[in-house]
Amino acid sequence: MSPAIRVTPQRELAARRRRRPSRCWGHLIAAPLWPLHGANLGTLLRTCDAVGACLAVPPFRWVDEALARGNTLRRPSCVHRVGDPTGWLGRERRAGARVLGVELADEAIRLADLPAARGRTIVVLGHEATGIPPESLDLLDAVVEIPMIGTGTSLNVAVAGSLVLYRLSGML
Repeated sequence: MSPAIRVTPQRELAARRRRRPSRCWGHLIAAPLWPLHGANLGTLLRTCDAVGACLAVPPFRWVDEALARGNTLRRPSCVHRVGDPTGWLGRERRAGARVLGVELADEAIRLADLPAARGRTIVVLGHEATGIPPESLDLLDAVVEIPMIGTGTSLNVAVAGSLVLYRLSGML
């Protein structure tokens, strides 16, 4: 007979987690800079909170509304507004951040082979239909591929971003 499974109470879980600092976490940043669907942004925001990452999004009114709807935690999260994605990625890279794209490419690193982030890392997520624009591809230090055996060619932005963030955080 196997031992009974003990579900951890919410109070115990909260005590184990690190306290949120009053400023940007900054180590990991998910960057869906060309979003198509607001629902994906809310889901990705929740993952960012779970792994201690920030979210970088364009400053569109519909993006802010989607984030407000999708923030089921009902407390402020670390969100950066980026008006010029290519310029921002270039500045971040020059400042020493590692810029990773989630994209299908010949030289891509398989998700299972991706090491945990050791410094500031930006995870660039492209448009759901067209991917990362060509002018931003040149700013990537590496590309991450999520292998698939089904008939689809890609996952949606929230799922792809969540998988990569968990891997980079060292929690997987």
